[in-house]
Parts: sequence; C-alpha cells; structure tokens
Amino acid sequence: MAAGSVLHMVIVGAEDVPLFEADLSSKSTDAGAREERPQYLYHFVLHAALDAVEEQEWHSNAMHLGVVDRFNNLQVSAFTTAAHVRFLLLHDGRSDDLVKSFFRDVYELYLRVMLNPFHTATTKIATPLFHQKVRQLARNYFR
Repeated sequence: MAAGSVLHMVIVGAEDVPLFEADLSSKSTDAGAREERPQYLYHFVLHAALDAVEEQEWHSNAMHLGVVDRFNNLQVSAFTTAAHVRFLLLHDGRSDDLVKSFFRDVYELYLRVMLNPFHTATTKIATPLFHQKVRQLARNYFR
C-alpha cells in the first residue's frame, strides 16, 4: 500500500448495526494518517454513505455497487448482499476491479463466519482469524 494511503472497511448489518470494522492501512502509516485525519472522520464518512448505498440498492441488481459516495479525495465503495448486509470500503481512489475482487473475497470469508451455528446475523464479528484474513486480502489487493 502506498505511503499515506487510506483504507478503512466496515461491514454493516441489515438493521444498520456495525458487524465488523477494520483499519486496513499499512501499519507504518497508521500513526501519520491518524494525526492528519482522525479515525472518527472515517467512521462518519462511511456511515454517512449508508444512505447513498440504500439508494443505489433500489436502482441496481448487482452486489457490487461501485463508488457510492465521495468526500474530498476519499471514495466510498460498496458491496451489498441478498440479506442487505453492506460492505463499505473507504479508500483514496483504488481500481474498481481490485475493489470488486476484494469485496468478493471478503464476502466469501463472511459467509464462512455466518455458517457457524453459534454466530447470529446481528453479532459482531470478533474473530481474530477473520480480521487477520481481511488484512491479508487488503495487503494482497492494495499493495
């Protein structure tokens, strides 16, 4: 990932409940990025984009909605499931094809978590393995 890159992801449930959240920026740039723009700004931008995602869901049958919102030089890309679980990625202008592939792989990981009989659709995903695999996918796609 390029120095100073922004990469923040959330998975939001059908009831607008945050299920997963991760700062996927490279570790070396985390401290600098937090000083430039506070983390709460990323949260605000991502959650503000939920309205745009809901609007896009009505106009498209595709799971990958592409860039649904912009804030300054940041873009919010979205992916939605049949159960209306939304994957949002805040980034600084990544290739749409890379983001689409990243979302599909994260969706596959998400489905594996949902297959666990002890996990419900409204429970936060707190599994360290899930977080580790999502970070690895981010490193593979957005280096």
